Amino acid sequence: MSTVDSVFLAVRRGLGEVGEVGDWLVEVVDAEVMAAEAKAVRLRMRGANGKDWFGVVVHANGYVAPGPEPDEVQAMDRYPIEVQVRGGSDGALHREAGRLFDALIGARPDGPALLVHNLETLVAAHLPGVGTHMFEPPITPDVEDMDTWWVWVVGVPYGV
Repeated sequence: MSTVDSVFLAVRRGLGEVGEVGDWLVEVVDAEVMAAEAKAVRLRMRGANGKDWFGVVVHANGYVAPGPEPDEVQAMDRYPIEVQVRGGSDGALHREAGRLFDALIGARPDGPALLVHNLETLVAAHLPGVGTHMFEPPITPDVEDMDTWWVWVVGVPYGV
C-alpha cells in the first residue's frame, strides 16, 4: 500500500482554484508543473536533500460528504483543497509533507491548513490568528478524536 500525505487548505482571497494553488506552490516551494488539468494540477518538488523528487497533486478535497452524519465528521470537512505529496519512504515523505506544510503557512499565515498522514493521522493544524498546533501524539482526523481537534479546525463541527 502506498502512502500519501496531504495538506488540506481552506483557501481564500485569490487561491480558490486548484490552478491558483498550483501557481502558489511553484512560487513558494519551487515546484515544477508537470500537467495542468481542469480538476487537478500535477507537480513535482525537490526534497530538502536536493536530489530526491516528490510528486504533488492539487485537487478539490474529495473526502467531504455533503451533510455528513454525526459519525462521519472529519477534521478536513471544511477544507476545499487537498495537496497530496507522494513518493519516497514513509519517513522521507512525512518530512517533505511537513516541510511543504511549514512553507505554505509561512508564506501565507492567513490560510488555515491541516497536515494529515495517509488520511489516518492528523499531525498538525494551522489557524490564522491562533497559530500552529502539533498533535502530540498524533490523532485521527475522525470523529472519535473530535474533542481534541475541533478547536484547531475551520468551522464549528456538526453537533458541537
